[in-house]
Amino acid sequence: MLSVAPATAGPSGAPPPEPLPAGFLWGVAGSGFQSEGTSPDSNWSRFAASGKTRDAIGTSVDFLHRYRADIERAHALGARVFRISIEWARLEPAPGQYDPAAWEYYDDVIAAIGAAGMRPMITLDHWVYPGWVFDRGGWRNEEMTQQWLANARRVVDRYAGADPLWITINEPSAYAFEEMQVGGLGAPDLPGALDRWVRVHREIYDYIHSKQPGAQVSSNIAYFPVAESQVDTTFLNRVADKLDFIGVDYYYSMSPTDLGYANTFSEPWKATPAPDGLYYALRHYGEAYPGRPLYVVENGMPTENAAARPDGYGRADHLADSVYWVQRAVQDGMNVIGYNYWSLTDNYEWGSYAPRFGLYTVDVKNDPALTRVPTQAVDTYRTLIAQGGVRADYTPVHPSTRCSLVDALASCLRPAG
Repeated sequence: MLSVAPATAGPSGAPPPEPLPAGFLWGVAGSGFQSEGTSPDSNWSRFAASGKTRDAIGTSVDFLHRYRADIERAHALGARVFRISIEWARLEPAPGQYDPAAWEYYDDVIAAIGAAGMRPMITLDHWVYPGWVFDRGGWRNEEMTQQWLANARRVVDRYAGADPLWITINEPSAYAFEEMQVGGLGAPDLPGALDRWVRVHREIYDYIHSKQPGAQVSSNIAYFPVAESQVDTTFLNRVADKLDFIGVDYYYSMSPTDLGYANTFSEPWKATPAPDGLYYALRHYGEAYPGRPLYVVENGMPTENAAARPDGYGRADHLADSVYWVQRAVQDGMNVIGYNYWSLTDNYEWGSYAPRFGLYTVDVKNDPALTRVPTQAVDTYRTLIAQGGVRADYTPVHPSTRCSLVDALASCLRPAG
């Protein structure tokens, strides 16, 4: 249920939140490798099978065979956008050999999303590529640029008619970290890989627009508190003229009294989510790119194996609090056009099934039936979508962070009123 505190204004006497516009794009997000299961040979399937991860991937939540029911779950929420990735490793398991069954699977997924009245958001690269590409050096290899583009053009040719939103490369700065983890890149390789990501983004952006006039294309940014201005220079500022909206992924906070949890990647449920930081992340980009639409491509909160968080903060309250801060951002002039919750179901969180982000929880390791169990956040999200956000009498459950450093000193010196 949606928690509503008995108050008539937000933090520090802020004006009551107003409903989001009727055209606002409410969505859910996921990725192919993390949710499909039965993974083909890839950089990440090899790493997941190496014994170096907490869990092997196995079936994951078996979106590969259960996508219709999951898409219907999103439709029942009232969602308008369903984010997926089209997995290159599944499409092209060997050089130049495309799998017709894989294309038919993605055809059916895209058609099911459309039939449910939703718009697909297609990610071309969510950190996973074929094993044969890894064997040839992956992003170390200059040939990777043309290999990647050849596959991406095929995907665009096939699905541009569905009028999707597009994400070219998922979180480039985090991609660099993950590639170093799986052995795809070493530190000396990072500048060259970043150059290649810039190149393929710019080229596929133009290609998408040649096939889909009026397309909306971006590369979502993993928002790093405090340091985001410096991180932006590595990728975002180099492709800013070829972004139709700024995609923002926000999860965690930082402040002088909460300097963040050191093991965010291995135990993310211990990190402070501080939903008010989403406001500062959006303001950062609203001011850096005036007038450019902003889209929250990913936002969510993990629990450990579906247990209560140590701080007692629940998923339903976190979702409502986050949407409250999106509404505040829009009221303060930020051009936020959409919000995706990460994720519809729990999935494989890059080496482990322990972090649970899903609106529907799935006990992959202990439930062979892979039952989708709704959390309280399911009803909360359905209510939020139906009423255009939280109501005017909503007060966030999580208190605002004192002197937040999410956007460095700007969020400390100019706190949200």
